[in-house]
This record gives sequence, C-alpha cells and structure tokens, in this order.
Amino acid sequence: MAYFLGRDVVVAITTEDTDTMIVSASNAAAAVQEGSYDSQTIIAGPMLDRNTGTDSSGAAETIFGTQTANGKTYLNEVADLTGVDLSIGATDEDITYFGQRTTLKAEIKKETTLTLTRKKSDNSWDICFQEARCGTDGGTGIRGTTDGAPDDVAYGYRVYVKMKDNTEVFVLRNCCIQAHTVSLNADGTTEETLELMSYVDPVIKAADADLLTPTTATEL
Repeated sequence: MAYFLGRDVVVAITTEDTDTMIVSASNAAAAVQEGSYDSQTIIAGPMLDRNTGTDSSGAAETIFGTQTANGKTYLNEVADLTGVDLSIGATDEDITYFGQRTTLKAEIKKETTLTLTRKKSDNSWDICFQEARCGTDGGTGIRGTTDGAPDDVAYGYRVYVKMKDNTEVFVLRNCCIQAHTVSLNADGTTEETLELMSYVDPVIKAADADLLTPTTATEL
C-alpha cells in the first residue's frame, strides 16, 4: 500500500472510450459525445489527448492539463485532491487434494485498488457512484453494472496517477467504482472518497511518454 498527499500527485480520470465522456448534468449522469460537450460537470473525459499545450518541462501533457473540445475547455484532473491511497493485492485459495498432506495455494485473482479523497465541492461523485459505476457501454450510453466482463473493451474508467516531479505515471485500466463515502467534521469541512478497483494489470510509464498508445501487447 502507498499513500500520497494530494499535493504530491496529479490524478486524472477518463473513460475507456475515445469519443465518449461521462458528465453530471441536472443531477444525473450522462454519456456525452465529445463533440456534444456543453460545459457540464466533467466526471471523466474521453480517452483522448485534447491538450495542445505543454507542461513545465516542455513535454506534451496528453490527458493532463486543459483539454479543448467543441470550442470549450475541461479538465480530466481531480480538483481539490487531499489524499490518494494505492493498494495492490492478490487473492489466494488453499486447495487440498485427497491423499496429499500438503495444500496448494493457488492465486485466484489480482486486484489494484485506488482510493481518492477530495474536498467535496459538488455532487458529481455521488451521481457517478449511483448511476455510472462501470463507465460507458462502448457507444453512446452508460454501461450497466452487470453488462460485460471487467476486461471488456471500453469497460470502466482509466485512472492516471502522476507524480508532481514529472517522473512517472501509474495507469490503472478498466476500473469500476466500488465505494463512495462522505465525511462530515465538526468544523464544517466536508470530504468525500471514491474507491476504484481493477483486475487488469496496471501500467507504469514515464511522465513524458505517450500515455494513450500501447507500447506492448499487454497494454491494449
């Protein structure tokens, strides 16, 4: 497990579709084509580089930074981020064979869990948890929670965790949202957490690399 303060990392969330974004509009989640984006609250932008500028080192920021679509700008980055908890684990099962004294410990699955904590500024995460836990359906709609396997094309969200020193980016693919909580404090400060989980192996890339083009067959 690794924990980062919000000031140490930049986190961006996109869908797994190159044309569709998930937005919050009129207290409901909607899948919107990039060309139809009209200044709604962005939950996750399309998996597409729409940043025409560069970062402080002169490298293209791809999905980070200000994105431009249909003459309007938006951000994939999570604002007011206070903490990021990254956990990588595996689930094992003990198997006993008749007549054998030893047991076999078989790995059933691996999972990567990312918990984001931010200062609550709107209800977009509430809406996303209630209505769009699994991203888009690969077309123009929102995927249902029972539609498709976790490694289907366009399933879930893609999350990018970049160190602010511009060294590397940790990429989680095909993430589903499995938990959302809101905390209330006596001083009136409200924080909320969003927990994303993926069974697909994460990818680590250099910060100045092309984050959208696979470099190996396992990055599809």
